[in-house]
Amino acid sequence: MRAFAELLDRLSLTASRNAKLTLLRDHFASAPDPDRGWALAALTGELAFDAAKPAFIRKAVEARMDPVLFGWSYDYVGDLAETVALVWPARPGANRQPELSEVVDALRNASRAEVQRLIEGWLDALDPTGRWALLKLMTGGLRIGVSAKLAKTAVAELGPVPTAEVEEVWHALRPPYDDLFAWLEGRSERPTSDAPGRFRPVMLAQALDEAVDFVKLDPADYAAEWKWDGIRVQAVSEGGVRRLYARSGDDISRAFPDVLEALDFEGAIDGELLVLRDGAIAGFSDLQQRLNRKSVTHAMRADYPAGIRAYDLLSEGGEDLRPLPFAERRLRLEAFVAGLKTTRIDLSPLQAFESWEELAALRAEPPAGDAQIAEGVMLKRWDSLYEAGRPKGPWFKWKRDPFLIDAVLMYAQRGHGKRSSFYSDYTFGVWTEAVDGARVLTPVGKAYFGFTDEELKAIDKYVRDHTVDRYGPVRAVRADVRHGLVFEVAFEGLQRSTRHKSGVAMRFPRISRIRWDKPAGEADELASLERMLAQIEGR
Repeated sequence: MRAFAELLDRLSLTASRNAKLTLLRDHFASAPDPDRGWALAALTGELAFDAAKPAFIRKAVEARMDPVLFGWSYDYVGDLAETVALVWPARPGANRQPELSEVVDALRNASRAEVQRLIEGWLDALDPTGRWALLKLMTGGLRIGVSAKLAKTAVAELGPVPTAEVEEVWHALRPPYDDLFAWLEGRSERPTSDAPGRFRPVMLAQALDEAVDFVKLDPADYAAEWKWDGIRVQAVSEGGVRRLYARSGDDISRAFPDVLEALDFEGAIDGELLVLRDGAIAGFSDLQQRLNRKSVTHAMRADYPAGIRAYDLLSEGGEDLRPLPFAERRLRLEAFVAGLKTTRIDLSPLQAFESWEELAALRAEPPAGDAQIAEGVMLKRWDSLYEAGRPKGPWFKWKRDPFLIDAVLMYAQRGHGKRSSFYSDYTFGVWTEAVDGARVLTPVGKAYFGFTDEELKAIDKYVRDHTVDRYGPVRAVRADVRHGLVFEVAFEGLQRSTRHKSGVAMRFPRISRIRWDKPAGEADELASLERMLAQIEGR
């Protein structure tokens, strides 16, 4: 457990991707089996303990110290694992520190009644860093800036093999990955990648630089289609195994049983997961109602019917189509989708164009209908193979320019992890007219990125200096016509919403600029957003 705790601690304090990669690679090269396999499972989100819940952790610490004092400490620190690790009143006489594999084995086999006793014994034996790592492991909320992709890349470097090779066999493997490490270290053959329902590493696009790329590219070499406003998925149905994957390779099947029911074919589709009502795309906020859920009610399935708009065909009837050029895969995809007996899977249509100027006009003013909520345009070379990763040249994404408004900071909340000491989550609003004719602020969104570390410190100081009320971890900031901090907020889309007081919902809002120079009274009004929305809907 000591080595795993040191790894997590160093990763949490390291900003550089390459430095994180080195730490991970060195750990996987030096840690013994099965500890390194369990560490890999934890870092890739493949390790969960049904009997270990945050409530047990809280119950354990509140049995050792004043619950009110703990509550105050938790409110200040903002992270359960970090708070408990620091305040835990250990009792003398604890046993030795457990190994990571011991903790995993015990938690996998423990009943709920045994968990609290196990937690207390381990917390007594560990130092603060070890306690923090243990609790992060138990709750699954590592939050150390390491993606599953980065962990797989670090493991691949043991070979060395391309990361795509590890991703290709990943879903045929099980923790603690003895066969994976044996292959990478040359002690056995490559694990099979023929497991039914496996994930194929996705092909990604580069961002288009209009000034540079259009000079070099020939429009005749590329197909164009809309970049739909959902999440990229891979729908696989092979040998009776049906799965739905996010582009990261995470299995999201449980949240979309209605989509799984529609996978009545033998193959693998690359597409966009959307809420589809009678063939029309709903906004992203509707899809958010379905994401990250362990179970879905029949009412939710009816209210937010999910489906797939297909981009590509990766496999059909056991044949791997990825080595074929896009033009041939597209013809196969069109015939494949036409033969499906479901309305939950349709085809992403190609957009005809003869020049970059013609495509630019289409991107700027898409036709009425679904295209009005597309994020932009995708360009794919007709002769491109389906290659894992982000190869240079075959595919480009050309996103539409973001919308911009000026809004006033209304509320601020502490962040998590490294940001737990700063007010970094900001709710902002725009002006509306009250019944008595006064101008009041109405919240329209929340953002927690888009600013530098130095700007964060400045905003945090502003929040503390201008707090007018507190609601638990949230501070209300002075915001009226004469006083307030204005943010220029960028967002990708806008749609109507009955869940928000303002009646509108933003897509991917972020802080574009901090307008220290602008009086709060000159920020935008809700009418500005409503005009934007009317323009979008009228396209």
